[in-house]
Amino acid sequence: MSELERWEARFASPGYHFGTEPNAFLKSKASLLKRGQKALSIADGEGRNGVFLAEQGLDVTAFDFSPNALAKARALAVERGVAARFEQADLYNYPWPTEAFDVVAAVFFQFAPPPERAKVFAGIKRALKPGGLLLMEGYTPKQRQYKTGGPSEVENLYTREFLEKSFADFSRIEIAEYDKDIQEGPGHGGMSALIDLVGYK
Repeated sequence: MSELERWEARFASPGYHFGTEPNAFLKSKASLLKRGQKALSIADGEGRNGVFLAEQGLDVTAFDFSPNALAKARALAVERGVAARFEQADLYNYPWPTEAFDVVAAVFFQFAPPPERAKVFAGIKRALKPGGLLLMEGYTPKQRQYKTGGPSEVENLYTREFLEKSFADFSRIEIAEYDKDIQEGPGHGGMSALIDLVGYK
């Protein structure tokens, strides 16, 4: 089974695998968002984060490579009464535009192995406008103890040192590491080892 087939099967089931509420970290940073800003939500899945950004008054583009997920995302946007562009695109081959977005949301895309991840990070940096905001959340290596989600490959996980090095060219970054019991739909719950990055290009 290919990666696309695996995600298509996961998103084919009724309901929303990761729920319809936004990621808690993203929601907690709502005060940093401004109406009218252009936002990009990468690997957005069933749309919970893209729809949340649209609800804050942002001009949202979101993408995922699963047609089943995108269908649910569009339905969620209609249900919530907001407009957003949901595009089908592979994270590894997304045509990152230059200085096009004020905000990029990058939540739990740690299926990307290091070579592809480096390309994604470079794409995020290119897509952000000068002064643009990156909101990123992932798991630390400690997550392998909890086994409540995320990759089993330690090289796909984030450490503070890795993120500091990866985004050393940003004007400012803030990193927080903590353990928290998260509940994000039937597919994502339990005690988790999280790391958050708030960065300004």
